[in-house]
Parts: sequence; structure tokens; C-alpha cells
Amino acid sequence: MDLSLETRRVGDAQVVAVAGEIDVYTAPRLREALADLVETGHHRIVVDVEKVDFLDSTGLGVLVGGLKRVRANNGNLAVVCTRERLLRIFDITGLAKVFGIHDSVDAAVTSVSR
Repeated sequence: MDLSLETRRVGDAQVVAVAGEIDVYTAPRLREALADLVETGHHRIVVDVEKVDFLDSTGLGVLVGGLKRVRANNGNLAVVCTRERLLRIFDITGLAKVFGIHDSVDAAVTSVSR
């Protein structure tokens, strides 16, 4: 399966809706999208993974890298995820404590806008 990315503005945040699989082959597209947002001055980013079917360690690394980029610019990155399988990955890796993980785009936008 491929990866699709759609970026839109919600409030003062950029929301990147991701669908498909985030793996070693597709993760560079997500990395580039996040880097482009930060480089163009967007430091409040929400990554919506509600339509992601698969997430591997490369994908997790891209999310961590995106978080580091926005934090270096006094910004924040939050994740929207309610899928049990993905939430388990965030919990097992300890990243659930690193990212703000929310059950809706609105909640995530509110958290990055503080």
C-alpha cells in the first residue's frame, strides 16, 4: 500500500492527515512534508494517523525527528490516534509519553496552540 498525505490549516496549526503505511519505503515522504512545514515557518503541527494501517520504526523515527524540528523552533507536534494497534506501538516504545496523543484533530490543535 502507498502513503497519502494531505496538509490543511486548522486554526493556527498545520494538520498533516496521513493514510496508508508509514514504513522504510514511504517514510521519506512524510519526513519531507514535515521538514517543509518547519522550513516555511509552521511550528504547530498535528499529524493525524487515523487512516494509517501500518507504522514501523522508521515511521516512528520520522515523527520523533519532526518533533525535534518543531521544538527547536519553540513549536510543538501532536498526534491524532485512536487505533488500538498504533496506540500500543506508541505505548511499548515509550513515545506515548513524548508525544501529545489525542483522540481528535480539534483536541490536538488546541494542545499545540498553547
